[in-house]
Amino acid sequence: MKKKSVAIIGTVGVPANYGGFETLAEHLITHLGNKYDMHVYCSGKKYKKQERRDTYKNAKLHYIPLEANGVQSIPYDTWSILHALFFADVLLILGVSGAWLLPFVKLFTKKKIIISIDGIEWKRNKWNMLAKWYLFWAEGLAVKYSHIDISDNEAIQDYTAQRYGTLSRIIEYGADHTIPKNDAISSAEYPFMAHPYAFKVCRIEPENNVHVVLKAFSEMPEYRLVMVGNWNNSEYGLNLKETYKDFANITILDPIYDQQRLDLIRSNAVLYIHGHSAGGTNPSLVEAMYLGLPIITYGVSYNKVTTENKALYFTSEDDLKQIIQSLKLADIQKLGVVMGEIAKRRYTWKLIADKYEGLVQEALQSSKKPSIASTTEEVPYETLLELGLSHIKFNDGFYSQR
Repeated sequence: MKKKSVAIIGTVGVPANYGGFETLAEHLITHLGNKYDMHVYCSGKKYKKQERRDTYKNAKLHYIPLEANGVQSIPYDTWSILHALFFADVLLILGVSGAWLLPFVKLFTKKKIIISIDGIEWKRNKWNMLAKWYLFWAEGLAVKYSHIDISDNEAIQDYTAQRYGTLSRIIEYGADHTIPKNDAISSAEYPFMAHPYAFKVCRIEPENNVHVVLKAFSEMPEYRLVMVGNWNNSEYGLNLKETYKDFANITILDPIYDQQRLDLIRSNAVLYIHGHSAGGTNPSLVEAMYLGLPIITYGVSYNKVTTENKALYFTSEDDLKQIIQSLKLADIQKLGVVMGEIAKRRYTWKLIADKYEGLVQEALQSSKKPSIASTTEEVPYETLLELGLSHIKFNDGFYSQR
């Protein structure tokens, strides 16, 4: 019997060397490639011709000569979707950039559409008003015209249920690809490792509160911070790098894509600082949790869901300073153990891949998308609790700090 074909659309590509969606794609083809004919679309702008492969692990690769991010993500995803229509049974679309095409795909073909809306993208500060409008519109199309839509966090499931009246499926990210402390790379390369330090890795964007974290540590010279990010990609990053580069207790590092090197630095940290204020379940957060790092994170709903409300939370420079200055070593160690236990229970790639396989099977067998619009208000809380949907309460907005 011929295998069903699944096309993964919307990533920069594999081998993964960019971000969360790329890592997800790599693990999906690893775990599902023996069951499905897997295809991954890759950006020809990120992979030089001499680096390109016809296949990788268990997947066939297709290169599109456009950037996968920014404004070019719209034609990039559109091109990928149109190409996949010629052979794929299931379109697994990561992100909403190409969602304008989905009404036509659903009307004129029998292809099954599974889409991850990737957090609430239109709320990100990095977008101008036109881009926010498009992403808001595309998000609605993605939810309405997909057979299944995916949220990576219960707080985002709340949001889609409230706004669109559909039951999004929750699938987070795995983190067991992280590498605990090892001697493969000499710590002599990083002199700061001789002393206790807090660590943060992220894209250098305002919504990740990089300025808040740096300002807080600049006022606490007795505490060290190491931060990794793409400082040179924006005026925001360049200004911060220039402002804080000479602080003795702050170490600013450019992006690190080597997994062993990155994990060596963060697994030796005393604390992990997570500043994301928009999005969903963030890969860097669950990776830090899997490494058993104590977590201090920005206090928005989805960060609390990811950490099961057991981390420490800040919303300002003063909050962060107060938390750090009041911490005791015993408290830090206990918090790290708790974070590690959560991650090992929830954030493994075998578990994540199994959930995606379940959705692929459901999409292939079902034609009607489940809706909760007419019933949610009438269902008693006890029933929602039994169904595992007790978090759908419609009591406040997604962006709230709860």
